[in-house]
Amino acid sequence: MEENKSDRLGTEPIVSLLLKLSIPSILGMVIQALYNVVDSIYIGRVSTEALSALSLSFPIQMVLIAIAVGTGVGTSSLISRLLGQKQEHRANNVAEHVIFVTIAYGIITALAGFFFTREIFSIFTQDPVLLELGVEYTRIILIGSLALFFPMIANNILRGEGNTIMPMVTLLIGAILNIILDPFFIFGIGIFPKLGVAGAAYATVLSRIISGIFILFILFSDKNQIKLKLEEFQFDFSIIKGIYQVGFPAMIMQLLASIMIAGVNMIIGGYNLTAIAVMGVYFRLQSFVFMPVFGLNQGFMPIVGYNYGHNNPDRMKKTIKYSLFIAFSFTTAGLIVFQLFPKELLLLFNKDQELLSIGEVALRRISLAFPIIGPAIIGSTTFQAIGKGFPSLLLSFLRQMILLLPIMYLLGRLFGLDMLWFAFPISELIASVLMIFWLRSTLKEVFAKMRKRNLVTN
Repeated sequence: MEENKSDRLGTEPIVSLLLKLSIPSILGMVIQALYNVVDSIYIGRVSTEALSALSLSFPIQMVLIAIAVGTGVGTSSLISRLLGQKQEHRANNVAEHVIFVTIAYGIITALAGFFFTREIFSIFTQDPVLLELGVEYTRIILIGSLALFFPMIANNILRGEGNTIMPMVTLLIGAILNIILDPFFIFGIGIFPKLGVAGAAYATVLSRIISGIFILFILFSDKNQIKLKLEEFQFDFSIIKGIYQVGFPAMIMQLLASIMIAGVNMIIGGYNLTAIAVMGVYFRLQSFVFMPVFGLNQGFMPIVGYNYGHNNPDRMKKTIKYSLFIAFSFTTAGLIVFQLFPKELLLLFNKDQELLSIGEVALRRISLAFPIIGPAIIGSTTFQAIGKGFPSLLLSFLRQMILLLPIMYLLGRLFGLDMLWFAFPISELIASVLMIFWLRSTLKEVFAKMRKRNLVTN
């Protein structure tokens, strides 16, 4: 029956179910990664300075992504657990709360962008050229932030019930439209004015508005297990608390990524401004490696969350094992590509010889961390899926703030720019070893409690 379609999370064969739920998200994420790369390729054709300005704006956009990801992860985790416990009415109420929270985020961020973009961007650079280009791009993104928040957060309502097809379609619509619109707005093709970096921002906001309208239509259709009835909405603080018990640590993890990127830009900018553009290119390219793993997460989390709520430890264990292997395969393939073809990857963006020289060394050395990162992402998501967001937060803080930035600074001071890139694999290795021990201990305790409950109920 329609209202029980989430039951497949607890009954279908795990590998086929995981692939069925993940492949749409993986495809959507790959297209999203393609958009990020194509967007930067177009900007790289404008100038190296424009590419550096876009790189400096990335931490600011990461703050918006952090808000959306944190709220979305908390939403998906809570809805899947509630459905596993057969509390469908409360799951509906979660979705209603999320809609209003998303609108509030959009309004607050737009006001901040309208009044304070220059002050915000000047934190990252005082170079007049980079500052003007960066402010021009970032102001438009911030004012149009609701167009980013809504599709990203609303997709997780559907993912919580095990629907990954419509979120994939939403991502495809936004990314493909963005890729199509970019050259028209940036270079002024046909009737469009030549807007440069501002054109890239306008194309991004417009494409996300259209994808947001699409997901809004899907959410209010009658084909979903989650039913939105905003006219019956009644505020319940315990729902907000439930969302952010998992969502807030995930949000902070993404914010740490923003701070990390800003810190990395400051460290490498002290050696060479072109290295900032290299870092921007790397972050775009690495999304091709990690986005499939994040897509895998979208199938992994509802299966684990549902079976945790449904008291099925054996099914959880198998799902975790298969997902770790798939994630390792994805990121190890990325390592091979980055080791063999760094120059070819860089030439997609810019032919500047200094960028190529710095970039080849950077891509080869940073990518040594890839095989570790794939399983680490799954491990972090496992904590979130069972409602334990704090370990993910602490491990992320350790990796990005306590380890990466100090190690990078120290290697740079001792050995120069070429050596500081090794900070990435070193910090990932240390954090991953700790995560393995913590996750094993946590799951051992969780599984023991679940089996004890099963003995009592049987």
